[in-house]
Amino acid sequence: MLNNADILNIKNAIRTAIEKNEIPGANLLVFKNGKEVFYHEDGLASREEELPIRRDTIFRLFSMSKPVTAAAAMILVERGMLDLYEPVGKYLESFRDQLVDENGTLVPVNREMRIKDLLNMTSGLLYGGEDKAGKATTEVYKEVTEKLLTENALTTVEFANKLGGCPLAFHPGSSWAYGTSADVLAAVIEVVSGIKYSEFLKKEIFEPLGMKDTAFYVPKEKRDRLANTYRADDKGGLTLYTANNLGIIQSMDREPAYEAGGAGLVSTIDDYSKFSLMLMNGGSYEGVTILHPKTVAYMTTKVLNKRQQKGMESWLELEGHSYGNLMRVLVDTTKAGTIGSLHEYGWDGWLGCYFSNCPTDNLNFLFMTQKTDAGTMEITRKLRNIIISSCAEE
Repeated sequence: MLNNADILNIKNAIRTAIEKNEIPGANLLVFKNGKEVFYHEDGLASREEELPIRRDTIFRLFSMSKPVTAAAAMILVERGMLDLYEPVGKYLESFRDQLVDENGTLVPVNREMRIKDLLNMTSGLLYGGEDKAGKATTEVYKEVTEKLLTENALTTVEFANKLGGCPLAFHPGSSWAYGTSADVLAAVIEVVSGIKYSEFLKKEIFEPLGMKDTAFYVPKEKRDRLANTYRADDKGGLTLYTANNLGIIQSMDREPAYEAGGAGLVSTIDDYSKFSLMLMNGGSYEGVTILHPKTVAYMTTKVLNKRQQKGMESWLELEGHSYGNLMRVLVDTTKAGTIGSLHEYGWDGWLGCYFSNCPTDNLNFLFMTQKTDAGTMEITRKLRNIIISSCAEE
């Protein structure tokens, strides 16, 4: 358990990161054996207004939206409404007869992209890049951005169908690459369920778990709790960031037409902890069942084969990890760059939000901040090492 020295180390690490302008502020929440054992907040949600980070501060999750989308897909799998081997083209017409960029030449796919490929990032979909697949994706995002605040804004399904018309970076199932798979999966869920993706999440996950501040936008009465976003400047400081990224409306001041399953949600540390604890508890939280234990066990297990795993080798910070169902999974503690336990899983976001579930140690924790190009930062790894080394022994 965290002792006084551990707690001081945590507080000092966060304070040092703030003073060095690595982050504007953050909060941290730790659970052991399903019980809260530590919470800490420090720094500012708004430097301009000198508003401090609070426990109810709302953060843009960006890619920490992805595990929620995986859980949503698994709900449909449990109900027999979705089969992981179904072709994506069954639900989204542009994913039929796709092409692959093979050394600069476009050729037909060896097989159709499957739902399973979306969950595991083995689809061949990218976020961008210099090859034909990447450039085509960049053009789609350019269109999303241009129409974002207009009456012609692309919807979730329209965006996915635009992506389906892009060349793939590799044949589905043949490798692994981080990309827009979760956004396409959200569109599939919308088609299968027959309701907007946001409504599905609200009905099936957020309302049952009491996640009252988690959504694709922030209503006016809550907007004073939304943290500002900052970026590193060339003088070693932090500058306010106001641009839209990946089709996400930075201001979060309206219901978006495009509900990004891979990046669009906002949440608080308490809200997301309920989702995290639900997974740790095998699909249930405070008497509410979202998924069955067997489903959660599948969802939180690595699924990549050796050939697909090679696609992850260039991601240095994920050494020792594999991937499955839109989350990292620790498979070799001797290769990882942080202290950890086998079967640990979780994910992070572009602005620094992070969560980790450690079933072996019955430990989970969350860290929230808002800084561009963050992901799993140096401060996050330092906090991991303090928390896991202290709490994993019991």
